[in-house]
Amino acid sequence: MHTSRTPRAVVIGAGIGGLTAAAALHTRGWHVTVLERAPSLEPVGAGISLSPNAQRALDVIGLGDEIRARVALQGDAGLLTPGGRWLARTDGAAVAERFGGPLVLLHRATLAGLLAARLPDGALRTGTAARLTDPGDDDRRARVATADGELEADLVVGADGINSAVRSALFPGHPRPAYAGFTTWRVVVPAPERPFPPHETWGRGRLWGTQPLKDGRVYAYASALAPEGGRAPDDEKAELLRLFGTWHHPVPGILAAVAPADVLRHDVRSMTRPLPAYHRGRTALLGDAAHAMTPNLGQGGNQAIEDAVVLAHHAAPGAPATLGAYTRDRLPRTTDIVRRSARTGRLAMAGGAPGLLLRQALLTAAGRFAPGLLLRGYAGITDWCPPAPTYAAGTGAEAERQGGHR
Repeated sequence: MHTSRTPRAVVIGAGIGGLTAAAALHTRGWHVTVLERAPSLEPVGAGISLSPNAQRALDVIGLGDEIRARVALQGDAGLLTPGGRWLARTDGAAVAERFGGPLVLLHRATLAGLLAARLPDGALRTGTAARLTDPGDDDRRARVATADGELEADLVVGADGINSAVRSALFPGHPRPAYAGFTTWRVVVPAPERPFPPHETWGRGRLWGTQPLKDGRVYAYASALAPEGGRAPDDEKAELLRLFGTWHHPVPGILAAVAPADVLRHDVRSMTRPLPAYHRGRTALLGDAAHAMTPNLGQGGNQAIEDAVVLAHHAAPGAPATLGAYTRDRLPRTTDIVRRSARTGRLAMAGGAPGLLLRQALLTAAGRFAPGLLLRGYAGITDWCPPAPTYAAGTGAEAERQGGHR
């Protein structure tokens, strides 16, 4: 039962990062309240790739092994041309060996449900818009305003996404995330009958990815160079058909199975200028609110999950959160990943003929003579471990795995 001696955390935003933070803080003994302005917990209909670093973070709340059990990636995977020729390939075993474990693709709604199930009854309040009115300090609790009244908290977590109002309140003069020069589409459809290898396909200023999910569906995503704020003159399925309809199997079949209303389109933005800190007073930022990045390394959600468990690690029950340590742990790492992701995005989205030819030559050479070279871009990312042994796992494989972490 909540008492005045129990530290209270208010999390603004029930995305993947916010739910992970709430679950981790609850595990650490905090009374948590999650405020989500949407009327229900229904994440956008898209997939998320969880790499071993995020899986280890989820070990902290006892969810890692359940995620690993959903792995679907098997056999060859790699990069293709729009005509279906391999530029570079590797197999699932090589990926798992290089990354320290398998990559797990699952629907965001699945992950959100697993995280929400780890919260106590009443902790999640949907249909509740929230506004930070006071970030607090060492001598004053933070305050959050809602339509039902004001909440005081020992810790406020701004997990309100790329257009974060909490970030704007903490750092009002800081530039907002900048447009990366391309837009992205995402769909989830039933798997086609004819099998295909998981892949990304890089064309001239265009990219397509198709990844299987454990539940028998396929998560597909696409990107293309485009003016900021653009929209199709008819519908986004028609736009995808114009851009990718003649590409290799399974792209045409996936597009045929998509309903126009189920295509998600978003311009890609990233935090090209890092924040000076990820906290102020008793308020912390995580995920896209702190360090929005392009999707090209697949680390946006993974870094939000890392943020969440590191924040909970430093926010000791019974004392004000030591948020300076959180910033010191997270800002250098995430800034580096934001920049690396942006570089990968520029390579993947090359539109000019010289850059395109150079990219194809480099990838072909890497695939033929040094298959592991393409995986080295993840060095220092996927081998990350939580800052302390898990405090949710007790014995067995999960505890043994954590015993080797430093």
